[in-house]
Amino acid sequence: GASMVGSLFEMVLGFFIRPLRKLFPPLVTSLVIMAIGLTLLPVGISYFGGGSGAADFGSPNHLLVGTFVIIVILIAKQFKGWIADASILVGIVAGYVLAICLGMVDFSPLADAAWLALPKFMPVMPTFDLQAIIAMCILFVATAVETVGNISGITNGAFDREPTPEEMRGGVMADSVGSLFGSFFGVLPVTTFAQNVGLVVVSRIVNRFVILTGVIFLLLCGFCPKISVLFSIMPQSVLGGAAVMMFSSIVVSGIQLITREPLTPRSLSIVSVALGLGYGIGANNGILAHAPQMLSLVFGGSGIVPAALVAILLNLAIPKDENG
Repeated sequence: GASMVGSLFEMVLGFFIRPLRKLFPPLVTSLVIMAIGLTLLPVGISYFGGGSGAADFGSPNHLLVGTFVIIVILIAKQFKGWIADASILVGIVAGYVLAICLGMVDFSPLADAAWLALPKFMPVMPTFDLQAIIAMCILFVATAVETVGNISGITNGAFDREPTPEEMRGGVMADSVGSLFGSFFGVLPVTTFAQNVGLVVVSRIVNRFVILTGVIFLLLCGFCPKISVLFSIMPQSVLGGAAVMMFSSIVVSGIQLITREPLTPRSLSIVSVALGLGYGIGANNGILAHAPQMLSLVFGGSGIVPAALVAILLNLAIPKDENG
C-alpha cells in the first residue's frame, strides 16, 4: 500500500518537473552524475574481484578475467561499425569464454534448470499505514532525484546536452508507473538502473528498438530458466571488467560537464561541499546511526541523493556574483 501511494506521489512530482527544473542547473546535474559514478565504482571493483562474499575473492583468475575483459573492450573500440558499438558485449562474451577455459564456471545448475517456467504471482492485499506511506514518499523523492541524475547522465553522454523538461517528466513518470504496476504483484519499488548510464556513455547508443530488444530478452530470461541460469553462473569478474570501465566513464562524464566552463569560487565551493559532505555521508552510513529515521532514509544508502540535495541547497543559498 505504501508503494502504491508513493508511486502516485512520484508521478505527481514528475508532472510538476518543469517548475522544479530550476533546482537542477548544469552544475547540480553534473555533480549528481559524478556521485553516481563514484557510488558505483566500489561495486565495479567488487565485481572485478569476483563478487563480494566470494570465497576466492581477489584470486588471480578473477583478476586475470577482469583485466582480459578490459583489454578486449579497448581493442574492440578501435574498430569501426558494430564491433565498436558492441565492444562491451564483445568483452563480456570473450571474458566468459576465458572463464570457462579456466574452469571457473560450474554448469551443473544449467542442467537442472527447466526450459520453460511460468512466474508465480503472489496475491497481494494492500495495507495502508500512514507512517509507512510517509517514509515511502520520502524515498520516492530520493528516487526522483536519482532518476533526474540518470537522465542527465544519459542525455549528456549520448547527445552532449542537458535533458529537456519533457524528457525529465517522462523519465520520472515512467519510473513511478513501473513501481505502481509492480506494487499490485507484491514487488518492491523499482528505480532507474544507474549502471546503464555507464553503458550509454561508453557506447552512445540510446536507440529505443535496441532497448526494447533488451526488454524482450529479460522477459525470455523470466520464462526460460536455462537462459537466466546461463548468466547467473557467469563469474562476476566477467562483468567486473566492463563495469569498471562503464562506471569510471560516468565519473569522467561528470567531470567534463563541470569543467565545460571555468570553475568560479562559488561553483568550486558548491562542488567541494556537495561531494565532500553530501557524497561522503551517503558513502559512510554509520555516521547517521543516531540521526532521525527520516534523515537516514534520505541520506543513507548511497551518496547520490545527499550530494544532489546539498548541491541544490547550496546553489540556492550562495548568492551569485558577477563572475557566476
